[in-house]
Amino acid sequence: MQIRFCGVRGSTPAPGIDFVRYGGHTSCLALSHNGAPAPTLLLDAGAGLQCASPLMGGAPFAGTILLTHLHWDHILGLPFFHAADHNDARVSVVLPEQPSGKCAAAVLAQVMSPPYFPIEPTELRGSWAFDTIAPGEQQIEGFGVLTREIPHKGGRTFGYRISDGHSTITYMPDHCPTTFGPGEQGFGEYHPAAVELAQGADLLVHDAQLFPDELGEVNFGHAVADYSVGLAKHAGARSVALFHHRPDRTDDALDGLAQRLGGGSPAVSVAAEGTLLEL
Repeated sequence: MQIRFCGVRGSTPAPGIDFVRYGGHTSCLALSHNGAPAPTLLLDAGAGLQCASPLMGGAPFAGTILLTHLHWDHILGLPFFHAADHNDARVSVVLPEQPSGKCAAAVLAQVMSPPYFPIEPTELRGSWAFDTIAPGEQQIEGFGVLTREIPHKGGRTFGYRISDGHSTITYMPDHCPTTFGPGEQGFGEYHPAAVELAQGADLLVHDAQLFPDELGEVNFGHAVADYSVGLAKHAGARSVALFHHRPDRTDDALDGLAQRLGGGSPAVSVAAEGTLLEL
């Protein structure tokens, strides 16, 4: 499995000279099967989604965009994904089943339609399908996907465990573990859904928006970076990528995070836009 980090920032894009090395685009990962010419499974559709177009080698996108939830920073790239806004594109957008029972296209149209945006999701060029997903196990684009609900403020949020039969990535970009109590370290409980998703994974990509002294400072429902590493250890994940960086977190601050939490086991990296990993 190949994984390209197309966007690693959280909440809002972060342009400027202080955010060059780690990148300023919001959440998006592109997954490819080994030997495949292009990615077929995209995780989230933040501003980083526009960086996935060059990965298609000039061809229109044919695959699935799997959303963890519907906050702006995870969907605002949809109409700017040029490889998908194409007459020959085949795109399936899958998002969490909503308590309201609304269909996927109608939910997305609540934020992508006039007067907030010039067009609705169904007006993009190509063949687009919109669907919802419930917790459980599915096959998507040749990957096995385990879905579990994860606590995060402001709408239903899912975490995903994705396997190609050889390697496994766990993706939890927005996660508020303190919902279940402070846990032993004060950073939140290692609750069953999170542990199940991360158990033995080759790579855990996890919300690390907060530093310990920021816990409680803002209340958008995120995790402390130290929790991400603790969860990886608790669940036996081989490596962890700290993800969903706070929008004002500079390159220098993220270098400091890498120094503070790196160098042990499991292997810890600070996610950077443009990174390509092979599992």
